[in-house]
Amino acid sequence: MSSTERTASVSSLLSEALLADPHGAYAQLRETAPVHRTTTPDGEPVWLITRYAEARAALADPRLSLNKANAETSGEYRSSMPPELDAHLLNMDPPDHTRLRRLVAKAFTPRRVEGLRMRIQKLTDELLTTMTGPRLDLVHALAVPLPMGVICELLGIPETARRDFRAWTDTLFSPAPGAATESRTAMRQMQQFLKRVIEDKRNSPTEDLLSALVQARDDHDVLTEPELVSLAFLTLFAGYDNAVHLIGNTALSLLLHPRLLTAVRGGAIPIRSVVEETLRWNPPFALAVRRFALEDVSIGNALIPAGSRVWVSIASANRDGREFASPDVFNPGRAPTHLAFGYGVHYCIGAPLARMEAEIAVRSLLERFRVLELAVDPDELEWLPTFHKRGLRSLPVVTY
Repeated sequence: MSSTERTASVSSLLSEALLADPHGAYAQLRETAPVHRTTTPDGEPVWLITRYAEARAALADPRLSLNKANAETSGEYRSSMPPELDAHLLNMDPPDHTRLRRLVAKAFTPRRVEGLRMRIQKLTDELLTTMTGPRLDLVHALAVPLPMGVICELLGIPETARRDFRAWTDTLFSPAPGAATESRTAMRQMQQFLKRVIEDKRNSPTEDLLSALVQARDDHDVLTEPELVSLAFLTLFAGYDNAVHLIGNTALSLLLHPRLLTAVRGGAIPIRSVVEETLRWNPPFALAVRRFALEDVSIGNALIPAGSRVWVSIASANRDGREFASPDVFNPGRAPTHLAFGYGVHYCIGAPLARMEAEIAVRSLLERFRVLELAVDPDELEWLPTFHKRGLRSLPVVTY
């Protein structure tokens, strides 16, 4: 097969098979080569990394930049994000990335996250008391509202505004043909909303992360106003999205493996191990944040030219048989060497919080219901129509 034919073949996989059967499609790509030159469904050129060793190295490679200004040879990179919300950690390299990450990191230290445990448990219990069977949708009843409540409390977002926030995120997280205008509108509304909340924090600061960021901006001048708004947006957006899909995917992992579910109920398998294996086996984000080569970079079988866009497939790397024995088997006894939260300086800062939310949510769910079973055939489950993430639209279950 020529390089042109191989590129067309991979493009077809990106637009079709990766939606229908992502793990099967990635298995084919891994066996062919560790790196593939292809185009995205919207016609953008991209290099796709599919094997674990190459993916891990790429995630920590300083020659691969997150700053889209470095998309030189592939033309003008078309970000869907308005500039006012784009001055954040996922579009920065050190030293700016280091400066902003240090500000947010204080809210996500192990000690600070552990201090949220009782509050997360209380929010979970409140949601569970409203859940009555025999049929429930775990995504909308638990996986969505719990992370929303947690991240909004952490940032200091008023409870009265959370319904609007959910409507905006539903628009952004549920892409549909012709929805670009709606997404842009939602982003503008979120931007205006965050500006109002930031101004409120300036006038009446409280004990929350957003007030601390406002103080860092106003009193110490360590970030700009666009960085402040963008950082608030990213923390709110990513802190919510990661946890939603991790909770849903963890619950599904157990529902698909009834014997393991019984073992978890009996205490033979810790729920923490189930969450870790879910992060490997079915990670919430299938692709890491896009990167751009600062220079010509050799990775695996490929020489990636400077300016090229690079995608690292977390979902593919996490099922690479060169790193994991029987990679398609769900085995909570594995060592947690997955790449679900990234690797290197861009490792997800909210990982401890997402893990805790998933552990508390799924454990409490099993304690609340004596029986928990899928209400549909697994093939009937509806996934979000995007290959960037792996999340369920709904998770119907039968309980009693």
